[in-house]
Amino acid sequence: MEYGRIERELRIDATPEVVYEVISSPEHVREWWPDEAEFEPVPGATGTISFGDPAAPEAKVERFTVVEADPPRRFAFRWVYDKGESAAPGNSLLVTFDLVASGEGTLLRFEETGFREHGWEAAVLEETYLAHVDGWNLFLPRLVTYANRLVTRP
Repeated sequence: MEYGRIERELRIDATPEVVYEVISSPEHVREWWPDEAEFEPVPGATGTISFGDPAAPEAKVERFTVVEADPPRRFAFRWVYDKGESAAPGNSLLVTFDLVASGEGTLLRFEETGFREHGWEAAVLEETYLAHVDGWNLFLPRLVTYANRLVTRP
């Protein structure tokens, strides 16, 4: 297995404008992905996302840097990098959401890269990659359900 890239295509019954808000606004991101999200959706902005109670020692808090914000076409960010570093190729993972209008809905193209470039030893690379595959397999369907629910509310 290559362990270099995770890719998905998802069909969402909401416009690209709605989907863009769902993937780029912390108040929406919290509904389908982390428990907490604190960032401004503008290029260069930094923040955090947290899984679990951020005050608890077992919480997983990840730094987050917005790389690209082009509504309603693309939102990209870097994450999984060490404290004290600035997110850059080679020390972080890059997540890109590309949105394409499709009928009355949106085709969302998701990609996460940077696993191999991170320089992890083979076992850590495999473990991290597979954990991210499992995570996105859980969270991306939640994104679709949440976005679809937003447009079907009476």
